[in-house]
Amino acid sequence: MLQEPGKIVSGMDAVSEGVEKHKVKLVIIATDTSEKSKENIKYVCTNNEVITIEFSNMEELGNIIGKKNRAIIGVTDKSFSERNSKKI
Repeated sequence: MLQEPGKIVSGMDAVSEGVEKHKVKLVIIATDTSEKSKENIKYVCTNNEVITIEFSNMEELGNIIGKKNRAIIGVTDKSFSERNSKKI
């Protein structure tokens, strides 16, 4: 689903930076992410008008992008994010 090259970033720092630079269009947060991390990324996203979705768990998010556990994924391609946010 999200494995298209160059269309995602993962991890709190990379996603936060992408949101602040207006490169990330959609943020997907694993449901088992710590509450503090959820609050932090949602704050950044709200301030930059980026949609957040809570989905699945860290293990599955990592598997979706072909990596180990990921708590937060940022989708950088607008049409790609619109297409996949509807699927999620």
